[in-house]
Amino acid sequence: SPEVGSPFTLPEGFWSAVDVWIKKPHVVNKRLCGVTETEGEDVDREALRFLLHEPQLSHQVFSFLTCGVTPAQTHDKDKPWSHSVRTIVPKVNCYGTNVHREVVLKGKVTFLPFEEDSEGQVSLKRGNIYQIQLLHRDCETWALELHALTPDAWFSDGVAYPKLPWLSTDLLPKLVRWATECRSSEFRSTLSLLPVQKYSVMYQQLKEKYKAMVKVWPEVTDPEKFVYEDVAIATYLLVLWAEERAEKGLTARQSFVDLGCGNGLLVHILTNEGHPGKGIDVRKRKIWDMYGPQTLLEEKAITPSESFLFPGTDWLIGNHSDELTPWIPVIAARSSYSCRYFVLPCCFFDFYGKYQRRQCKKSQYKEYIDFIAEVSRVSGFETEEDCLRIPSTKRVCLVGKSRNYQLPDEAEAEQRRAYYVESRQTTTGVTVQGSDIRNDGSYCHGNRDTDRTPGTSWGAGFQPRDRVETVRNCASLPRDFVDGVVLQVANVLLGMTEDDSRGSSSDWNRGGSLSVSEVAGLLEQETLQLLKKECGGLQTLLKNNHQVFRVEGGRVYIRDWRDRKSSRADTKRKPVAPGAMKTRPCWFYDHHPQRCPLQAEHCAFAHGPDDLRPSTRPLKKIKNDAFQF
Repeated sequence: SPEVGSPFTLPEGFWSAVDVWIKKPHVVNKRLCGVTETEGEDVDREALRFLLHEPQLSHQVFSFLTCGVTPAQTHDKDKPWSHSVRTIVPKVNCYGTNVHREVVLKGKVTFLPFEEDSEGQVSLKRGNIYQIQLLHRDCETWALELHALTPDAWFSDGVAYPKLPWLSTDLLPKLVRWATECRSSEFRSTLSLLPVQKYSVMYQQLKEKYKAMVKVWPEVTDPEKFVYEDVAIATYLLVLWAEERAEKGLTARQSFVDLGCGNGLLVHILTNEGHPGKGIDVRKRKIWDMYGPQTLLEEKAITPSESFLFPGTDWLIGNHSDELTPWIPVIAARSSYSCRYFVLPCCFFDFYGKYQRRQCKKSQYKEYIDFIAEVSRVSGFETEEDCLRIPSTKRVCLVGKSRNYQLPDEAEAEQRRAYYVESRQTTTGVTVQGSDIRNDGSYCHGNRDTDRTPGTSWGAGFQPRDRVETVRNCASLPRDFVDGVVLQVANVLLGMTEDDSRGSSSDWNRGGSLSVSEVAGLLEQETLQLLKKECGGLQTLLKNNHQVFRVEGGRVYIRDWRDRKSSRADTKRKPVAPGAMKTRPCWFYDHHPQRCPLQAEHCAFAHGPDDLRPSTRPLKKIKNDAFQF
């Protein structure tokens, strides 16, 4: 029973923590996709009848529920036995047609699991009934305890039913942390707009279907991250669109255009799953040729104007669309009254440049999401927010499925949009010739289909990205500049422990450590200004030189290649094979006062010119065959 400090957050913090386990168990149990929950009066009473079937059983359960109840454990004193039923959704369905459900009694947090077969027959998992109790030991100490009704009969399948020790060693400590942190998320729960079970099934199907893309990925980006992220985004859209068709009674699959489609994989998957559409991006990627002719991808710079409206398209997509992100709700609204949109914002752009922060009480990310939501509302959409399950810190999406005005009010809605876009021009300091607003304040375009001139650029002042991608990860910095920074930082770190290693030749100097900000203080202002122009700045430069440095927890260390556990990357490093090609010199052999701590045959880098063995093999060519499914 872990003790809980910070009494000021309790008992309220306890209920917040328990709510995470009840509503989002996948946060802890990674083998679950989530749960669907029915609360209060909406709970099917038949699901509770099993408690009354056997008098002996119900008496034992009732005693377990009521023993030692204290006021601190009663969340709702008027309804001490309020309840909900949650259906557990595993990532991979290994249970056939059986459904795993739990009655959650919230007066004293108790979980009563039961199974329901295809015929609706309910059976109680008596051995897996358990409670989570909050105990008030004294004025400043609380404790969490886990109690099982019959511990010896506990059954674990490793998925819906974890092992009992796991609940104690993994779940309880997390509940303690959540209860005392007293933090609430700025955003909604993941997949709040979708049925989780349908998402889980489709995601597993698509993941299996497209996993081969990881092996043939020709881009320099991480294949696992980008492939599975796009699979998850495609899953979200496919389920969202399937629900829309069911709700509206549609049979035809929705069409789409992905603006700023990047590698085009999302377009490829959606097309392959039966949705007509295309992707547009300013720069063609190598992987485009692998998809085949059925995946429509266009290399074109997108400038918000009459030339880039899509009146026949159902959905516009902005997946990390950067400078196009704020424009997508506007373009969707002006394309047609029936056009909808989906955006997943990433980098912070306004209509005419970088987004400028205005509020310090919110995180920059939350403020930007709120800005895009404001753009959406002004553009005329009923705006919904959701959080995706993708391997990214930028996971919040915005969806515009319907309008907040009627079709006859289109001219008035367009005037609001035009005024808003023009107001952002002055906010970002952009002067634009030829405003869309007349001097009398009326909107000049009238009917969009007849009065606007083709090619009219109501996005004048918008700067699309360059067709040639600029490398800004410190890789293009002059070699002499990088080597000078590395040597300067390394000498300072080594000098911090120079006296400790001077007495014995066997004590190789590992150096001290400094925070990244302390390292920045060592450098000249001119050097720092040059590094600020690169993505990640000084920290990126240090991480790029991982032969010399180890950057962990915001601190910089000299890397000791004898320590194979110094980083995750080192544990994967294979021993140097005899006769291995060494294409780079060993920094420690050339610059460390005691040279490299490894013998030449054990070091992956060359000890002197004679140890260099540059590769003479030609680079592998990627076969650009169409990759079809």
